[in-house]
Amino acid sequence: MKGLCVCVCVCVCMTVCVCVCLCADLLPASGGEEMTRGFLQELVGILLGFICKSNQRSSKVLDFHHPHQLKEGLEGFSLDLPVQPETLEQLLVDCRDTLKYGVSTGHPRFFNQLSSGLDVIGVAGEWLTSTANTNMFTYEVSPVFLLIEEALLKKMRSIVGWADDEGDGLFCPGGTISNLYSILLARYHFYPEVKTRGMGALPRLAMFTSEHVIITRNSTFLFTEHVYTFCLRGKIIPAALETSIATAKEKGLVPFYVNATAGTTVYGAFDPLNAIADICDTHTLWMHVDAAWGGGLLMSDRHRMKLEGIERACSVTWNPHKMMGVPLQCSAILVKKRGLLQECNKLGAQYLFQTDKPYDVSYDTGDKSIQCGRHVDVFKLWLMWKAKGSDGFGSQVNKCLENAEYLYDQLQKRTEFELVFKNKPEHSNVCFWYIPPSLRSLPPGPDRDRRLHQVAPRIKGRMMEKGSVLIGYQPLGTKVNFFRCVFSNPATQQEDIDFLLDEICQLGADL
Repeated sequence: MKGLCVCVCVCVCMTVCVCVCLCADLLPASGGEEMTRGFLQELVGILLGFICKSNQRSSKVLDFHHPHQLKEGLEGFSLDLPVQPETLEQLLVDCRDTLKYGVSTGHPRFFNQLSSGLDVIGVAGEWLTSTANTNMFTYEVSPVFLLIEEALLKKMRSIVGWADDEGDGLFCPGGTISNLYSILLARYHFYPEVKTRGMGALPRLAMFTSEHVIITRNSTFLFTEHVYTFCLRGKIIPAALETSIATAKEKGLVPFYVNATAGTTVYGAFDPLNAIADICDTHTLWMHVDAAWGGGLLMSDRHRMKLEGIERACSVTWNPHKMMGVPLQCSAILVKKRGLLQECNKLGAQYLFQTDKPYDVSYDTGDKSIQCGRHVDVFKLWLMWKAKGSDGFGSQVNKCLENAEYLYDQLQKRTEFELVFKNKPEHSNVCFWYIPPSLRSLPPGPDRDRRLHQVAPRIKGRMMEKGSVLIGYQPLGTKVNFFRCVFSNPATQQEDIDFLLDEICQLGADL
């Protein structure tokens, strides 16, 4: 592409050439309107081409190259930062190459992550958000977006099951931060003196969760101790939770927080929320529900009963960028007690949050967040909700779980595969092993497990080199590496699931 003249028609009477022009020729440069229009029209063409290609099954999910290959440069693609400005033409080439060597997460055969798909309305919302380029911390700089956030949070809290006059919330940069908020709020709720006297003034605190790396990480940030209570499918066992609470108290710890998970990352398991809520009520503990992955099921009349009891939670994490297919990032922390976010995080910095502004300053959200300024993550969700309606989101969720059931049924029929669990999946996660011909006659045991452990990584490597499909794998507990297929992309059809299984068999036939 380098050296090729790029001319763009911006209207019937004018064509602009970007091959020798620089960013200094764009707005706000004098007379830069037409060049800006031409450059952005060319860029939009690149983005539209990528969006269309992402939905073509004949296209690759990824064009894989090792890190050293991308660092060394491929066909003129260079990561080096120049001293002198490059032309607009070269910038357009860089944009094309960045998409070419990236991963097409909107491809119907991308099964690798909990967040996938490429919703056109969501993309439009993200484009507008970047164009507005504002900050979600005061009403004066973000009036419409803050009101949109308020409307979304109110709607999401009502779907959880809280009363209209209850609750608060914020959109956060991902589920990790949303979950961190929940721990901060629980700690402040029981020990408000932590804000002025620090952790040294508090007893040794204990928190409880099913196995959850994010909760563990956040506990290390806050110097709290933690206890795991879970069963083989990653669910909290209520009786074990009771025992763990008693054990913690015997050790001199003070229990204060329980994280229940609605939709675990690997198995898609749902903790028994009502039973956990009963225990939290008995021991006066803060109950948080991490529904980052499973929260989308609340949109489905068919599946929302899997989160029965979520309305009893003190706080909830819900990531619309997962099951609801909103472009990354879009994550909310919902809090049942109104005003607690402000009390917990407010520092009243007068140089940021003046109280004598000419509007109701309660709409300024910066002082109730831990980061002050926030990216606008709400508009794309609001626009998608307008486009689909609640019923549309529900149908989208239903389809994803139907795909999971179809995969589960196919795996039961095919002798080349073994399910990690025989029961039907609760969510859209389906976990399984591919058994290559060389292992099918081996009896269960350490030797078979050792060899089976190597199968998924080998197939994944070949899969990435070929670029035809992408799926994740992992070990968990005593279980050797297995594939985990998740569905959150409404573009995926049954033919893509059949292709996935056939491709795994083809790539692993000689192992």
